[in-house]
Amino acid sequence: MVEMGRKRKEVTMFSFIKDKRLGIPLPQLDLEWNKYDKKTQQDILLEWEKIRGRIPDRIKELEEQINMKQAQLNDEANFERSCELNTEIAEYASIINDLWLWYRMNQHVSSSKIHS
Repeated sequence: MVEMGRKRKEVTMFSFIKDKRLGIPLPQLDLEWNKYDKKTQQDILLEWEKIRGRIPDRIKELEEQINMKQAQLNDEANFERSCELNTEIAEYASIINDLWLWYRMNQHVSSSKIHS
């Protein structure tokens, strides 16, 4: 578990904890957004932008895995194994979808909060 963040009096105000499924750290906020001072908000957004910038690369890695699984599926004669490969492909696709949601959902928040 990777944690990064700012502490005040040994109480973590925020952190970024690696999500094993997605393969990226996600924000964990201890307070509501408007309870953070501007400096802390900027620190959070700066760290998030660094992580967010890696999401397209993570998606590309997963797409490569899907392509490999599809190639295996094209040559697979065993029905059970075909089902397993389809399940694996579906899971990779689900992860990609979730990563795009994180990427897009926070895009407008990041740009609007950085410039305020």
